[in-house]
Amino acid sequence: MRSAPAVSAGSAASAAGSGRHAGGVELRGLFKSFGPIEAVRGIDVSVTRGETVALLGPNGAGKSTTIDMMLGLAQPDRGSVSVFGREPSAAIAAGAVGAMLQTGSLLRDLSVRELLDMMASLYPSPMPVQEALVLTGADAFADQRTQKLSGGETQRARFAVALVSDPQLLVLDEPTAAMDVEGRRAFWETMRGFAARGRTIVFATHYLEEADAYADRAVLMAAGRIVADGPTTEIRAMVGTRTIRATLPDAPLEALAGLPGVTGAERRGEAIVLTCSDSDAAIRALLAAHPGVRDIEIAAAGLEEAFLELTSARAQADRRS
Repeated sequence: MRSAPAVSAGSAASAAGSGRHAGGVELRGLFKSFGPIEAVRGIDVSVTRGETVALLGPNGAGKSTTIDMMLGLAQPDRGSVSVFGREPSAAIAAGAVGAMLQTGSLLRDLSVRELLDMMASLYPSPMPVQEALVLTGADAFADQRTQKLSGGETQRARFAVALVSDPQLLVLDEPTAAMDVEGRRAFWETMRGFAARGRTIVFATHYLEEADAYADRAVLMAAGRIVADGPTTEIRAMVGTRTIRATLPDAPLEALAGLPGVTGAERRGEAIVLTCSDSDAAIRALLAAHPGVRDIEIAAAGLEEAFLELTSARAQADRRS
């Protein structure tokens, strides 16, 4: 099982003159294969200091491999990685990076507090251990042995380990995977506060609503490539699909699906949902054919719809190539 390296930071003062505050994160022309499997195929991403960026994509998209290269846990076959103007290993040695990965386990037979005390001792100016415990909600089980923690508690403890030395860059791979709804909400409240300190955050997630709510920008990956990069509002706008919802009892779906600009129709009780390639044409045709329609709502594609359409288009393009 792969363990995360000790990649958290000490204070900004301890890194003065070290290049810790230079630039941001730069991924240029990254390629990585595992035997015949091309996991990453030409990734170019820049993350500026103080930015929160979400990596999105289906399983096998290359998110975790990209994170591994960002952290120096894997070497690219081609391309380069720069973290605050340094190689990843140098940035980690300078104490600029904290990580919380999907795999790896906590040291056994220590309490959570003892583990954080040990980790904090590795850095010249760490965050106070009690502050890290409170920030992550791990204070509620600080005296519990690590092997006795639940899945959600383990995630919080690992988060505290990543935070205890106050990193400038925090890299998270599916950080809320084992958390319940309340735990996820508390986690992101903590992350808001951490980002407000000017820290840089890169996180991979399967929860699209997390990217929508907390990221300044999303990088959408599919089949090892980037298919979209920008604010989630822009990613939605890349997909021309709009949805019309309205109350219209008894209208036959076949007739609705045949309206100009409509690509699909479904019924939900007395409500209809029309998927449209041209919502202007569709709404004109709907009103003309069914003047009694009411409670009309027109919405742009959600992030989930954009995600599915863009990743599907990338997969189809790869199959053709």
